[in-house]
Amino acid sequence: MIALYLRDLKLAVRSGGGALIGVLFFMTVVAVIPFGVGPDLNLLSRIGPAIVWIGALLATLLGLDRLFQADRDDGSLDILLMQETPLVLTVFVKCLAHWTASGLPLVIASPLLGLFMNMEPLAIGAVMLTLLVGSPAITFIGAAGAAVAVVLPRGGLLVSILVLPLVVPVLIFGVSASYAAVEDPAPFLPPFLFLVAITLFFAVIGPLAAALALRNSSD
Repeated sequence: MIALYLRDLKLAVRSGGGALIGVLFFMTVVAVIPFGVGPDLNLLSRIGPAIVWIGALLATLLGLDRLFQADRDDGSLDILLMQETPLVLTVFVKCLAHWTASGLPLVIASPLLGLFMNMEPLAIGAVMLTLLVGSPAITFIGAAGAAVAVVLPRGGLLVSILVLPLVVPVLIFGVSASYAAVEDPAPFLPPFLFLVAITLFFAVIGPLAAALALRNSSD
């Protein structure tokens, strides 16, 4: 499993720029917002957590179609399906490698973009923490969509369509927890714990659904 993790991590970084493309897309989405809403620093500070979360969500969706596509193209997907290791565990490890290469750089880049949005240090810390906890859920959800679309030659758009409605709760609780950290009447812990629960739930359901879809696609 460690060898598979390191292999997928290297492939994710090399494939089309990997983390660099995700971070650049993330920065581009957030950077154009001030041009649309105007130079009002107070407004940017208020909408900052939501904008950073939306940018991270879109950047994560950008590379989900590559989760299993490279394995199918070079034939290694058939080997993964035939090995003795449970396919669910294999998918879980691949999701972790994909998140490390694509999701973790977004978490690391979020403080810089928070400063760009004139966010307070507490809000920046809250956004970074919620992204760290919530962004893996997007990858686990996306694994199921990527497995469904792996048999299609151009399934990238289909993956986004399948995954986007399912990741809305992650976005809602991530943004809610970020705002609660800077608004005194709103408690931070309840939405944050809901976000943790969603991630743990899809850490189980996502690989199971993806493994089932991969089995069906090989039949």
